[in-house]
Amino acid sequence: MTRTLIRGGLVITASDEIHADVLIEDGRITALTAPGILTADHTIDATGKYVIPGGVDAHTHMELPFGGTFASDTFETGTRAAAWGGTTTIVDFAVQTVGQTLRAGLDAWHAKAEGNCAIDYGFHMIVSDVNQETLKEMDLLVEEGVTSFKQFMAYPGVFYSDDGQILRAMQRSAENGGLIMMHAENGIAIDVLVEQALARGETDPRYHGEVRKALLEAEATHRAIRLAQVAGAPLYVVHVSAMEAVAELARARDEGLPVFGETCPQYLFLSTDNLAEPDFEGAKYVCSTPLRPKEHQAKLWQGLRTNDLQVVSTDHCPFCFTGQKELGRGDFSKIPNGLPGVENRMDLLHQAVLDGHISRRRWIEIACATPARMFGLYPKKGTIAPGADADVVIYDPHAEQVMSAETHHMNVDYSAYEGKRVTGRVETVLSRGVPVITEREYTGRAGHGVYTPRSTCQYLN
Repeated sequence: MTRTLIRGGLVITASDEIHADVLIEDGRITALTAPGILTADHTIDATGKYVIPGGVDAHTHMELPFGGTFASDTFETGTRAAAWGGTTTIVDFAVQTVGQTLRAGLDAWHAKAEGNCAIDYGFHMIVSDVNQETLKEMDLLVEEGVTSFKQFMAYPGVFYSDDGQILRAMQRSAENGGLIMMHAENGIAIDVLVEQALARGETDPRYHGEVRKALLEAEATHRAIRLAQVAGAPLYVVHVSAMEAVAELARARDEGLPVFGETCPQYLFLSTDNLAEPDFEGAKYVCSTPLRPKEHQAKLWQGLRTNDLQVVSTDHCPFCFTGQKELGRGDFSKIPNGLPGVENRMDLLHQAVLDGHISRRRWIEIACATPARMFGLYPKKGTIAPGADADVVIYDPHAEQVMSAETHHMNVDYSAYEGKRVTGRVETVLSRGVPVITEREYTGRAGHGVYTPRSTCQYLN
C-alpha cells in the first residue's frame, strides 16, 4: 500500500479553506490533518500553493460528428489536455443516431473512450429519437449509471426534438430519476432567420450570432422550463449565454422549481466582438448558443454569484480553423459549431477570482463540487475529504501564463484565448492518487482513466 502526503498547502473546497496536509492511500484520500503530523512514502510539497479537487467538466464532446466532420480532439488527446488544465473527470455525450437505439449510441462511445483516456470519464446520452423503445431504454440506462439525457430544441433534421417528444422524455425522467439536459434555442425559427440572412448575402461568421437571437434562447428556455413543470421533472439548461435566458431561470427558481443552469467560459470572457473579427477569423468563435454582446457577461457572472447558474462547463468541441472551420467560408451556416476549452476552464475561473467576480470557494463549487453533485459523482469526485478519490490538483496561484495555441495541449490549431494573460497555473495533478501531471510534465498514460457510472442527481436533495 503506497502512502502519499501532500503537505504545506492551502486546501480549498466548496465549503472550506484550511491549511492541512492530505494523506492518500490506495488511490483515495484517507485523512486531512494539521500540518506536520504525518509522514508517508512519498511527499509532495505544496507550500505556497493551493490544494484543490480535480475539476469535473460535465460537458465535453470528444470525437463528435458534426457538419460533415469530427471534433478534432480524441478521447486520448482531449483527456490529456483536460489533465493539463486541472480537470480529472469529464462527462462526455454519447449520441443516439435517429433510427437507432440508445444502446447502439452508448456502445459506440464506450468503444471510442475505452483504453484511451488519461482521466476518469462518464457519459450523458443524447436522445435524438424519442419513441416507445427509447423511453424504455432510458430506464435501463439510469440503472447502469447513465443518469442524464440531453435533448435539443435546435438543429432540425439532426438532433431536434419537438415539444411532444421533449414532454415524453421529461415524463420518463420524472419516473426514473434521470435529469434532462436541454439545448434551449428555437431551432425552427433560427433556421428561417439563417435562410433569410444568406438570401441577403450575409454570409460572414458574425451573422451566426445575429440569427441565433438571445430572445430565441430565452423563449426556448422558458418553454423547456414549463414543459418540465408539466412533467414534474427537474431540468438542467446547458450553455446559457444570454441575460434573458438567465432571467427565465431565475424566475423559475424563485418559483421553487428544480431548474438548473450551466454557462461556459466563452460566454464569460468572449463576445460578438470575436465573431466579428475580419478575414474569416470570426469562424474560430462560432459555437451554439452563440457568443453574445459584452453586456451579457455581467448578468452571467451575477447568475453565478446568486446561484441562478450553478455550473461552469466547457462544451469543449474543437474544430481546426484550417480544413474544418473553413468549410463555412461563404456560408456561416456551414461552419462547424464548437470551441476548444477543456484545458482553459480552471485557469480562466481562477482569473475570475482575482478579478473579483467570484470567491475561491465558489471557483471550486462551480467547477468541481456542483458538477459532481449535479451528475451523481459526489463525494467520490469534486471534493477533498476522507473517502473521496484522490483526484487532486496542486495549483500555483502566483504563476503567470499567456494562453496560446503554441503551448496548449488540445488537438486544435488555434486558441480561443490567444494572447490572454492569466495568473494561476496547474503544477501537479493526481488522478486516483496517480500523478498525471508532475511539476508541469505529463506523466500520465492513455488507459489510466476509467469509466465511472453515476448515481442520479444529488443536487436535488
